[in-house]
Amino acid sequence: MTKLLDQQIYQWRQRLIKFMEDLDSFIQKGGNDELRQTASDLQARSADPFLFVIVGEVKAGKSSFINALLDTGKEICKVAPQPMTDCIQQIVYGPSEEETQINPYLRMIRQPVEILKDFTIVDTPGTNTIIQHHQEITERFIPASDLIVFVFEAKNPYRQSSWDFFSFITDEWRKKVIFILQQKDLLTEEELRVNTEGVRQHARQQGIEHPLVFAVSARDEIHGQKDQSGFEPLRDYIQRSVTGGAAPVLKMESVLRTTEALLDKMRSGMDIRRKQWETDKAFRQRIGEALDQQKVLSEGQVHTLVDTITHDFHRIATAYEKELSEGLAFLTVINKTIAGLFSRQATLKEWLQDLIRRLESALQTDLKMKLDQQIVDVADRIQQMARVIEYEIRNSTNVLAMDHEIFSDIAERRAEVLKELLASFTSFMQRGENFLPEDVFDASKHMAPQVAAGSGIAVIGVVLAAVTKGMVFDVTGGILTGLGVLFAGITFGFQRRSILRRYRAEMTHGERQLRQELETKLLSYVHTIRKRIEANFDRFDLHLAREEEDILQLESECTSLTNQQTGLLLELSNALSHSS
Repeated sequence: MTKLLDQQIYQWRQRLIKFMEDLDSFIQKGGNDELRQTASDLQARSADPFLFVIVGEVKAGKSSFINALLDTGKEICKVAPQPMTDCIQQIVYGPSEEETQINPYLRMIRQPVEILKDFTIVDTPGTNTIIQHHQEITERFIPASDLIVFVFEAKNPYRQSSWDFFSFITDEWRKKVIFILQQKDLLTEEELRVNTEGVRQHARQQGIEHPLVFAVSARDEIHGQKDQSGFEPLRDYIQRSVTGGAAPVLKMESVLRTTEALLDKMRSGMDIRRKQWETDKAFRQRIGEALDQQKVLSEGQVHTLVDTITHDFHRIATAYEKELSEGLAFLTVINKTIAGLFSRQATLKEWLQDLIRRLESALQTDLKMKLDQQIVDVADRIQQMARVIEYEIRNSTNVLAMDHEIFSDIAERRAEVLKELLASFTSFMQRGENFLPEDVFDASKHMAPQVAAGSGIAVIGVVLAAVTKGMVFDVTGGILTGLGVLFAGITFGFQRRSILRRYRAEMTHGERQLRQELETKLLSYVHTIRKRIEANFDRFDLHLAREEEDILQLESECTSLTNQQTGLLLELSNALSHSS
């Protein structure tokens, strides 16, 4: 490392600072306070001395180990039969001895020890401490560490709480770890060999390919038996890895490895968030497809209804055309005219008026009956459209949990949007006026006020019936008025063929008009209801659009940060490997 130029280290540090600033800004967008605090702490401590964090169970000999490692001849960390470390102790270099209680859970100890110029030591409460808050504080310290020194009691390094905490360190933060078997003086050589190999095996099972295990005796070291204490190989490792000049690069590498864990957490959260967005997008697409399908079916029902009504219209018109043709035969007209002059039998004019009345009654009665039959199918189809949508809303899939570690606020926002959507749609379904488009409202005024005010989707049938019946009456009334004017002018000088031709033309025009008006009004009604159903999804659609934009932006930033992190970490790792 001595061959590395200071300028190169400076450039790496500047790149790291810029990367950490960008990472902090990125993680803030996740909204998780714990990750934000971790990122901020990393950024603040990236220029601090190399940090050793000492962990292990209560009475594993951590305090004695630290005293022996610092080799000052003084008891810097208190040692007693009962547990003494009741809070985190941060041991740093200072020109004079000083102890400061930062808070109930953190104590700062300053010591004029040369080796502390290269690194800081953090002594933690036992991993099996009965005071749960201590472990929470310890876990918050772990992300800032550069090297975890895991101290085991040499005679029993297999306690579950220790290895559970080890899993947290390696799985959660991927920290570099070395293992210390403390109090080796209490074991025979064979016992120590077995337990040392046992720790290595446990570590390999946890994913550490080449675990470093040091067996030491703080007691022997403190009592001057340095040749057998085991601290010499440990100090040699520290000298080669830290105090020999590698500390600045190792510090940056450690920070970057921690940021790798932070990025992975964010990436994992973003993957779930994207999956939720894709699920919601598919849900929204199903809504559109269901509406399209129901609209096609509803339009099919409309065409069936129109075909039935116009067919009946044609049948009645044809039947009365036959009666009219027979009634306007020359001899029949002469007989009716003479009979009307000399008896009380109906005159030709009265017969024609009666024909019009019967035609009107036949048209309106028969068409009304057919409408009553056919309109039910159209109304049912439109109501089915609404029911399908309500079912889809109620059964939308939740992928992003409300208590998600990073994006719980997004899950809550989505839940609120869906809740509002369901409430809006339920209200829409229950309010009859939502099914009364302005262009047909006048035709439906005669409906009972309570029906129009709030009978829900049942009002669809009433509206459709009112609209279609009104159109039938308007069309048939117009036709019959025209026929009345035509028949009023009939005299002995009539032209039978011309009258029948005009009758057919009038009825054909009426049939076309009836078909056109029925199709136009009913298809427009189906389209309007579909649009009104869609309108309930406006806020949900806005949420989907916003989510897509945010996710793409986050993914782009994450990719850029990952590239920066990977590139800088590779340069630092190469520098360390070349210097070793």
